[in-house]
Amino acid sequence: MLWRLREGLRIKDNSREGGWGSMRALIIGDTHIPRRAEWLPEEIDRFITSQNFDIVICTGDLTDKSVYDYLRDIGGELYVVSGNMDHLDLPEKQVFEVAGVKVGVVHGHQVYPRGNRSQLKRIGRDLGVNVLVHGHTHTPDVHFDEILLLNPGSATGVWSGGGGSLIPSFMILEFSGKEVGVKLYELKDRLKVTISDRFKVF
Repeated sequence: MLWRLREGLRIKDNSREGGWGSMRALIIGDTHIPRRAEWLPEEIDRFITSQNFDIVICTGDLTDKSVYDYLRDIGGELYVVSGNMDHLDLPEKQVFEVAGVKVGVVHGHQVYPRGNRSQLKRIGRDLGVNVLVHGHTHTPDVHFDEILLLNPGSATGVWSGGGGSLIPSFMILEFSGKEVGVKLYELKDRLKVTISDRFKVF
């Protein structure tokens, strides 16, 4: 299946943007298509499909298979987890390695209150990862305390049970040795990078 780990994952550099490293990942999730949104905002769709990604990571709540097919067709290795609103045959968690960096993915409905960093950090420890990608809150978050916690928000900017930012967003990561570069993109008046940072994860 597409979401199974291939051991010793090594990916070529095909980034169209110069950048921090040779391995590039799209992080996206909480689209809730078609129940809460018809599709991705046109500007985000156009940007994503104009890029090359080595890895695509989805935090779940797609909720339609058409979104899965769309992410699969973007290219690269695809890792998707099941959200609490999904009825697709997807795993609850994923663990894989990118150039020595261990990455875990969960939807985030496993913790309460939503987005609780202490509980997410505990999940990251249990999974033995350097980076834990999660969603569910529909609010972007970047937090580093032993484990790098990354929440890309909702790519469609739809509401969640806890509110959410209501701003369409996603992330792009660049892996370079022990460092992970993080860029958060948000669609406000236009699509722009609102966070750009680098973290030494081990």
